[in-house]
Amino acid sequence: MHHDTDLINIIALGLALAFVLGAIANKLRLSPLVGYLIAGICVGPYTPGFVGDPELANQLSELGVMLLMFGVGLHFSLQDLLEVKAIAIPGALAQIAAATLLGWGLAWLMGWSPINGFVFGLALSVASTVVLLRAMEERRLLETKRGKIAVGWLIVEDLVTVVALVLLPALAEALHSSAGESTHFTGILATLGWTLAKVSLFVAVMLLVGRRVIPWTLERVAATGSREMFTLSVLAIALGVAFGSAKLFGVSFALGAFFAGTLLNESELSQKAANDSLPLRDAFAVLFFVSVGMLFDPHILIEHPFMVLATLLTIIVGKSVAAFFIVRAFGHPIGTALTISVSLAQIGEFSFILAGLGLALNMLPTTARDLILASALLSIIANPFLFIWLDRWLAKHKQADPAIEPPSELPPGPALETGGHAIIIGFGQVGCELARVLRDRGVPLVIIDDNEDNVARAHAAGIPGIRGSATSDKVLAEAHPETAKIAILVIPQPIEAGETLSKLRAMNPALTLLARADSDAEVKYLLRHGADGTVVAERELAYSLAEMVMATPPFRKPAKTADAAAGSEPLPATGIMTGGQATLDDLPGTTAETGNDTAPAASTTASESTEYAIETSTDTAAEYDAAITPLRREAFSRDDSDA
Repeated sequence: MHHDTDLINIIALGLALAFVLGAIANKLRLSPLVGYLIAGICVGPYTPGFVGDPELANQLSELGVMLLMFGVGLHFSLQDLLEVKAIAIPGALAQIAAATLLGWGLAWLMGWSPINGFVFGLALSVASTVVLLRAMEERRLLETKRGKIAVGWLIVEDLVTVVALVLLPALAEALHSSAGESTHFTGILATLGWTLAKVSLFVAVMLLVGRRVIPWTLERVAATGSREMFTLSVLAIALGVAFGSAKLFGVSFALGAFFAGTLLNESELSQKAANDSLPLRDAFAVLFFVSVGMLFDPHILIEHPFMVLATLLTIIVGKSVAAFFIVRAFGHPIGTALTISVSLAQIGEFSFILAGLGLALNMLPTTARDLILASALLSIIANPFLFIWLDRWLAKHKQADPAIEPPSELPPGPALETGGHAIIIGFGQVGCELARVLRDRGVPLVIIDDNEDNVARAHAAGIPGIRGSATSDKVLAEAHPETAKIAILVIPQPIEAGETLSKLRAMNPALTLLARADSDAEVKYLLRHGADGTVVAERELAYSLAEMVMATPPFRKPAKTADAAAGSEPLPATGIMTGGQATLDDLPGTTAETGNDTAPAASTTASESTEYAIETSTDTAAEYDAAITPLRREAFSRDDSDA
């Protein structure tokens, strides 16, 4: 039987092609957005081969916009904005005004109407959050003054985009409905006023009702312990609020999704909500960029090359020059001004959203959309090269002129005492507990985590912390692995852990490397990439529970018999049963593959130190320790043979 599979075709082929081209772009050190957009061009109606359904692409694009705005709201940080409000708010508003004016002037030269020029200029004024954050993370600038200014600047641009998404439909309706010149301005004001009233009512309802109902709902769902239900509740809230806001209050889907994200951001479960919804948000974000690429007509590069060049120069030169003088006017060094300028010399996802809305409202010609898409592609491709130029220019000039660049900013938090320290990669629940245990035993530590809150928690505990991905050479170098004794990877992502292990092994071949695994396949993968030992979390939980069982009557063996079986003196009793006392020296050796060589590995498993609050007498604790030692050694031996 024949089935209509247009939706399946566009999702399957779009994602597959986006994956391939995104991976190629990433390999070339470009933003994956370039690959996603080119994938859309390949399946669009303006190129030969398979052609996706544009109507379905538009609906997928709308869903992608909702989830993108939900993510923006979920990560919206008023505190980050307030830290740099003195420059970020007026600076961003001035730069948006300057870029919009430049875009309007270019549109006027091309013979477009003033409203076309306004929307066109507004779309050119908004930088891509994805591109900017990636560039900042690669250069370890997010925690610096320059990075915080850039992030605050982005937040203001996001808020301006949200306001534009609300007001543009009202403005379009007023322009199209006003009949006479005398009622033209009055009609516009009336329509805008009514729209603002509906938005105000929506905001009031969300603050009074949603602020209580949404966190309460999440807490009740989380209490069920069902991850599936929690993920479903997050998506239902995001899309439900977006749909309800559009139907009940007449505001855009994007605004509703943004507010849903901001309200979830206030919940204690916001981090879990962000993590659980991230895969679906990422998938639809990719489909959004693919659908945008489908709308792009590459012929504009041939038919109107000078218009494309003028638009690109407006973005790369016009916006950058405006941002440079604005930052300098606030008294910041040349290096800071250049960094902000280069960061903003591109456009991306929000420009696409504004261009799509403008086209749907007949406020932009089709040519304008193609110019925006072409310039976005070219500016995103050019941005890494601009940063390379910036890095070289700063390195050349900062010594000659102190005003070029401020003194190098040290990473925030306690100072790291290098030499003989341990590196913990990942500071979630497991990493936090591991750090506490090691600190209590006098082990000097440094942690690496890409989550700002986790790093802040480490700093509050007096532990040196580095924010960033452990796969970055610069991030690893800050932890000084060449002088460390051991590195422990407790991140649950095996691919990232494997890449990190390989880099650490190359930096310090003598470094002991331990890693977390969730399956036997991950154990073998991590060992092949240089790990000396791994911990399988579920297996360790089973061993620890078995220890507790064997330490209680009637399974506890007599102390004399157990001591003989263990062949060693029991550890001093403390009144607290402590499981997982086996160390790498206690364990039988094994052989693990590391690249093309064969190297000895202490064990394929190691154990967390876990304290059980079971009150015991001294004799009982001694019996426990003597009885459990053979059990744990047997377990480790069994793991070695399996691996």
